[in-house]
Amino acid sequence: MTSLKSATLTDLSGKTVFRNASTPVLAEQSLARGEGKLADNGTLVVNTGERKGRSPKDKYLEDTPDIHDKVAWGSVNQPMASDKFDMLVEMAREYYDSLDTVYQFDGYVGADPKYRLGVRAFTELAWHSLFCKTLFIEPTEAELEQFGPDWTIINCCNRRVTEEEAAKLGVPHTGVVVAQSLTRKTIIIFGSHYAGEMKKGMFYAMNFDMPEAGVFPMHCSANIDKTDPKNVALFFGLSGTGKTTLSADPKRALIGDDEHGWSDEGIFNFEGGCYAKCIHLTKEGEPQIWNAIRFGSVLENVVMNEDTREIDYDDPSITENTRVTYPVDFIPGAKHPSVGDHAKNVIFLTADAFGVLPPISRLTPEQAQYYFINGYTSKLAGTEVGITEPQPNFSACFGAAFLPRPPHVYAEQLKRRTEENGAGVWLINTGWHGTKDGSLKRFRLRWTRAMIHAILSGALNDVHFHLDPIFKLHIPDEIPGGEVPTEILDPKNLWPDKDAYDAKARELAQRFAENDQRYDMPAAVRAAGPKGG
Repeated sequence: MTSLKSATLTDLSGKTVFRNASTPVLAEQSLARGEGKLADNGTLVVNTGERKGRSPKDKYLEDTPDIHDKVAWGSVNQPMASDKFDMLVEMAREYYDSLDTVYQFDGYVGADPKYRLGVRAFTELAWHSLFCKTLFIEPTEAELEQFGPDWTIINCCNRRVTEEEAAKLGVPHTGVVVAQSLTRKTIIIFGSHYAGEMKKGMFYAMNFDMPEAGVFPMHCSANIDKTDPKNVALFFGLSGTGKTTLSADPKRALIGDDEHGWSDEGIFNFEGGCYAKCIHLTKEGEPQIWNAIRFGSVLENVVMNEDTREIDYDDPSITENTRVTYPVDFIPGAKHPSVGDHAKNVIFLTADAFGVLPPISRLTPEQAQYYFINGYTSKLAGTEVGITEPQPNFSACFGAAFLPRPPHVYAEQLKRRTEENGAGVWLINTGWHGTKDGSLKRFRLRWTRAMIHAILSGALNDVHFHLDPIFKLHIPDEIPGGEVPTEILDPKNLWPDKDAYDAKARELAQRFAENDQRYDMPAAVRAAGPKGG
């Protein structure tokens, strides 16, 4: 087999290679090889082993002269010297030499052909290939015949990095290394079965490539009004804040649930599928996602009754980060192709663990920049290794873990696109609120849906807004329609101890003030942030 330094595996002779195999073939292979089991609804159920979320501390980026000055190096973008990346390339080459069976998926990232990237994924597990088939965009037969990859993924999930190898690489010995090269356009994964590493690796690639192509890459979901093609909405937010749930709306057509680009022509999905959290999923609460879980989908790390093969979505004993992946067209009425006009409304989703942010607020242009750059939410259990309960967290642009470039690059693109298209920008708290007994409780999903419907329908255009004195957010006095209790709109109302609310709100305001010092931003943008910390 030739070296992976060419950024591909060009010699697979002597091996059984499943290239772009059908869903039934990949499901059969997974079951026959003991990779997963079949649920009563026909879904393939798998367990990702030790790693049930991304491994950001084990991810490294090859540092080369052509990208060095374009990358925001630090704890997220950890540099790796080229000779160390060469070592990983050789390890991957030798490992694939030892395999008898290889699964290969060729497809695209980017629903707009003008901007899409070709990706070739080599995996040793059949279900990993099914994951790629579900999450990326499948080529037509004609496209497959002419296919040439821009990017290559080499997934060596069963090959753990030894202590000696880790020492030579100069990395901690965890058994896991995820390495990416923007120069060689290659992703190599060792030791982790978590399939989301492949998905997020390609999102990282788009976040580097797209700005130079004039496209704003976004960690957001998107949908569109079924009768008004000009009414497109974007939902920014970290994992677990509701991007997938809130964009899968029976009243609107889904464009995509997680990753998009905003070009001069409009919005386009990066992916061909959805990757939804399914902890506490119910048919009544999220019927579209529930019905999308069927043959052709993959369930990760859920608890299944071995006799009946029924799934218990409420059981977090394996992880809170239970996941399902399914093609976007499993959502009824989804937009195909996954493109839309320019966004009319941009919604930032945050899961506030303090219980002090209002459930809905309208942002000024300066506040839009401020809250985007800071990207406040709470890390939710299971999203990353070591996260077992909600933690207050700031993640620039609501996706710092996936951004190779400095945050201001993406913030400037947000400013440009929203101003050019007159888009409204909103902050929605899908997190927690106070209660009479002094505890915190999560906002009801039906309230959040009603607030979002009010935004997208224009029902808030004639409503009076009042100013929150600490966060300086504009809060509506009411949500027309009567579904949302007026008293929940101002979070202080829900705290029995008002002084305790003020103290906690100022504590969060202080955290904002400390965090925003990490970034360069215009004085007017910084002044738009909270006060009273």
